Amino acid sequence: MRVTWVQPEDLIGHELRQAAEDGRDATDVERAWLAAGGHPAPIRAGASPAPPTRPDLRPLAERLLDELATRPSPLTPREPTTWLPDGGDTRRARPTGALEARLHAAWLGRAAGCLLGKPVEKLPLTAIRALGSAAGNWPLRTWFTARGVPPALLAAHPWNRRSAATSLAENIDGMPEDDDLNYPLLNLLLLRRHGKDFRTADVARVWLDELPAGRTFTAERVAYRNLLLGVEPPATATHRNPFREWIGALIRADAHGWTNPGDPARAAAQAYRDAVLTHTANGVYAAVFTAAALAAAASGTADVHTALRTGLAHVPPGSRLAGAVRFGIATAAAADPGPGGFDAVADALHRRYGHYHWVHAVPNTALIAAALTHADGDFSASVCRAVSGGWDTDSNGATAGSLAGLLAGGPEHLPARWTAPLKNRLATSIPGFDGIGFDTVAALTAQEATRP
Repeated sequence: MRVTWVQPEDLIGHELRQAAEDGRDATDVERAWLAAGGHPAPIRAGASPAPPTRPDLRPLAERLLDELATRPSPLTPREPTTWLPDGGDTRRARPTGALEARLHAAWLGRAAGCLLGKPVEKLPLTAIRALGSAAGNWPLRTWFTARGVPPALLAAHPWNRRSAATSLAENIDGMPEDDDLNYPLLNLLLLRRHGKDFRTADVARVWLDELPAGRTFTAERVAYRNLLLGVEPPATATHRNPFREWIGALIRADAHGWTNPGDPARAAAQAYRDAVLTHTANGVYAAVFTAAALAAAASGTADVHTALRTGLAHVPPGSRLAGAVRFGIATAAAADPGPGGFDAVADALHRRYGHYHWVHAVPNTALIAAALTHADGDFSASVCRAVSGGWDTDSNGATAGSLAGLLAGGPEHLPARWTAPLKNRLATSIPGFDGIGFDTVAALTAQEATRP
């Protein structure tokens, strides 16, 4: 069996793509790699994977990866990984109302949004629209289904093979395991053991103790490998890790926002210390943005637009991620507010940011912000727009659902079509949590939120 995501010959194509994005001249490296028989990395969702690279190219891939690591990016001055502002006024807003109810809705919202996006993860935008339309479900308003979809269309655009058995409307029976839910559970363990002043080394220790390596992907799997090799943070994020600006740190940010209601600066600082284990620059900013926005929403006093502005205040204004979020928000705000109006927003985002890999933090964070803006805080509209925009559909649906769930105020305000199929049951490989109820995990999260 060949272990994926960590072999140098698998990483070099992605590092060449990263170099193109961050302005490093890698023409000579790319020429040497392709001449030797190596393959570029696929970028777009739905693209055919490259043929397996010959293992005998590993020494060359290792040398080229290390060579690329010595080349500085001209974007570093405006995209420093070490940047973490106070976000303006850092006075904590006292949470209002029933915090545990909001957190319950956030957990349910995260699960529902993730589950909605699972069957179409990795599919191109045209395929997602075709599958939804064939079932009479476009603009997207409920779960995907194979009922009524022509067999030829399903053959041309098959569902995500790992997800369809548990995430199509006809198959949902509780919340299946997903890394988008594993990481909030893992960070709940982190906070229970080490408190809100945890260090990045504590994150690494909890991972090694409790996170199965096989349930990690992209930047997280490479960082995990680096830890086992004796590499220490923050070098775990940079050593032969071409996924360091992808979406992984963003999907770990929820617990930091949830447990700091009304305190976005502290939420951002927690998300930062978590993110730098695996990510740099825009990958870190995506986590910080998300945590700060969620902390604002968790206060019970902010609307969706205030929450997004709060998140943006914690991101370097000259960074690509900040520019993409601003573009997403402005495009959504100017679009036709009806359900069908979001297709034009998604098209604009894909035209502008389609050159990024479909799991990169920049386009996905922009899409999340656009979906939340266009939905104006409505839960169903938020998750449906986030998923209908393509790219990393389950992660985008999860984050949008988390924030929109907080804004809803409690589980009773979420439509039953989203919550009833979850059956108050969450599957996970994180020890001690498999089969836990969303009400129980919300109560545990509320306990951490009230800790100093």
